[in-house]
Amino acid sequence: MSRRRSAVRAGDTRAAWLFISPWVVGFLIFTLYPLIYTGYLSLTDYDVINDPSFVGLDNFRALVSDDKVMLALRNTAVFALMSVPVKIVLSFFLALLLNKAGRATGFFRTAFFLPKMTPPVAIGILLLLMFNGQSGLVNEVLGWFGINGPAWTTDPTWVKPGLVLMSLWTVGASVIILLAALRNVPQELYDAARVDGAGWWAQTRHITVPMTSGAIFFLVIVDTIAALQSFTEAYTAYFGAGNSTYGNDAALFYAIYLFQQAFQFLHMGYASAMALLLFVIIMAITAVQVRLSKRFVFYAGEQS
Repeated sequence: MSRRRSAVRAGDTRAAWLFISPWVVGFLIFTLYPLIYTGYLSLTDYDVINDPSFVGLDNFRALVSDDKVMLALRNTAVFALMSVPVKIVLSFFLALLLNKAGRATGFFRTAFFLPKMTPPVAIGILLLLMFNGQSGLVNEVLGWFGINGPAWTTDPTWVKPGLVLMSLWTVGASVIILLAALRNVPQELYDAARVDGAGWWAQTRHITVPMTSGAIFFLVIVDTIAALQSFTEAYTAYFGAGNSTYGNDAALFYAIYLFQQAFQFLHMGYASAMALLLFVIIMAITAVQVRLSKRFVFYAGEQS
């Protein structure tokens, strides 16, 4: 009997490995190998044309003294701190509205998600058209209310807020995730809260937010990683195709400076060191978020 059980378990194990083998192969080829090779290149002086030459930790020492690295890190951090909370709050608010839409939920769910399909390059171009300080749609609408809109694309103070506002164009995926979480909140909890006299705000604070905190936590991690890797929209708007008219150091994100070092200046070794630094930063921030989640995230299956 024990031999038969062992044979069954061995068969299940082989079947499991067979099913996950495409992911394992993809991870080894497209994730682990590039990561290891990036680590190797970070210790070399490599310009793509000539063979890599070993320089040890020189690239990492250069990172510390490179003012633009610090500038790019600061810009990226500010953008992440601005965009992530705004995205989460807006997505949660829209999900609450959709949850009350009844039969129209399917239509609005699709409508909110469709902008997510817009190519990021198009969003970067749209940013210049909508946020142009003189003829942009945003400032024109503000003018209707007697507000003199800022120079979104040239004033360093308003460059990142403009990019944050444009990033809200694609919150549809987050809205759908939160809507699914809202649909899983037991209705009995709201009924009991109303019997106790709790209003909308009390129900949202003590029931909705805790019961959807797992989805919110997931979005915080995903949006934070995406913000730290922001590239396409800002590059298209301010640096793409030799764009010197709108080039602005306030939009120099870390991924953009990494791209410049790698593919414009052909400093592949230095860019690899920058990539490893970004990897370490993302891992550290994610680890802190996971650690803090134990205090704020509630899962329905947990025992009190």
